[in-house]
Amino acid sequence: MKSIFTSVFVVLYSFILQAQSSDKTVYFDLAHKQRFWNDSKDMVPNIGLEDSSRINYLNQELDNTLGEFNAKVSFLKKTITYELIKKGDLLILHVPSSKYEEKEIKAIQKFVNKGGKLLVVMEADYWTDLKKTNVNKILAPYEITYGEQSQDTLAGGYTKKGALHSEKLKVTYQLGRIVKGGTPFSFNSQDNQPFGVYKKVKNGGRLVVLGDAMSSLYMTEWKGVSDYQCREFMLGIYRWLFNE
Repeated sequence: MKSIFTSVFVVLYSFILQAQSSDKTVYFDLAHKQRFWNDSKDMVPNIGLEDSSRINYLNQELDNTLGEFNAKVSFLKKTITYELIKKGDLLILHVPSSKYEEKEIKAIQKFVNKGGKLLVVMEADYWTDLKKTNVNKILAPYEITYGEQSQDTLAGGYTKKGALHSEKLKVTYQLGRIVKGGTPFSFNSQDNQPFGVYKKVKNGGRLVVLGDAMSSLYMTEWKGVSDYQCREFMLGIYRWLFNE
């Protein structure tokens, strides 16, 4: 009887360890004057902060989306080092507005080159001046570049059926940046310029680079349209990045 109990315990313990080891860690940079995003724990409730409810919404949507992949978010609020992020599965750089230090750039590139996954999101000139941040230097080894702001005056964009999405999606977009290099998968509606690309690199590293943040901010309503498929858009991105 004792041996049966011991065997059952060992099996259950192994199952628990396996489940724990399958958890994914997503590091989300907040140390470079990010626009739009914050840690909900840093938002003091009930003091009239106009964006507190929005921040809570964003983090809840992010948690719900990443939960599909057994992944959890850890916010980075200090200098990025390789030792800090090396055990993570994905690093997110979302609309920074200050420069990354040279050692941070090397740490991020080392992370990707050793099989890490990277999601970079930028925005139009009004929100992020490329002269004040140096994300293009981070992306340079992967031959991906943020270009000029699109002159597309129409709201809305779309994805093509492909590696990231099994069907064409309708996504939120307006005046984002054109992204050059990689494999394009999302486009503006007026002149079909790419604002989203992806790329695989050696040793299993993967990148997704977006030139517009609206869908990543789960803005399902914009300019009188209320059926943008933001969650489906982000699910496809994370699924590909996690290689699932």
